[in-house]
Amino acid sequence: MNTPLTAADGHTLDCWMQPAEGTARGGLVILQEIFGVTDQLKGVANRYVAQGLNVAIPALFDRQRRDAVIPFADGSEGREMMMASKLDETMMDVDAAVKALAAPGGKVAVMGFCWGGGLAIRAAQELDIACGVAFYGTRLDQYLDKSTNVPVLGHFGTQDDHVPAEMLAAAKEAWPTLEVHMYETGHAFANDARPGFYSAENAELAHERTTAFLAMHLG
Repeated sequence: MNTPLTAADGHTLDCWMQPAEGTARGGLVILQEIFGVTDQLKGVANRYVAQGLNVAIPALFDRQRRDAVIPFADGSEGREMMMASKLDETMMDVDAAVKALAAPGGKVAVMGFCWGGGLAIRAAQELDIACGVAFYGTRLDQYLDKSTNVPVLGHFGTQDDHVPAEMLAAAKEAWPTLEVHMYETGHAFANDARPGFYSAENAELAHERTTAFLAMHLG
């Protein structure tokens, strides 16, 4: 269900909140691609609430436009809103979701996809979380100014033109504890609502690795 959250600067944003099945063992903030809080992301939430995690998906475009959900075929509009977003404000919105999950008790992880994957790394640099997970995180060069303070797991495609090899190499050098797994596929390979991008076998393997990683760091 949608729940309003308030960021540190007073901005109010919507957040999709889904409670864990059974006894909660921690929290997971899921960060969006450039398409907003989509039904596909809510499907990802279903996977992790079944593993005993409280899940929150903050609406990171609320500062630009409320209730913005962009069709997958129209990425240009989402890119414009991403470019209009200010990193410090976006991170305040992510932090509001982290704090909302931390309130009931337990550790919190941040996981993101595409734009959200890069933001998950930023969260591992700045926020009070247990770990981060980046699925084909983009704009990595924007985050090289800081070290990661908690463990981070990264999933990247060998054919992903959004994350050139030299950009990923620079990230691995900057963050030597970054755990990286490479997959013989392209960008957005874990998005099962995008037939031209989705790679079921690689996506499942990445989620299995993520489940093990979260179990290690959330308990």
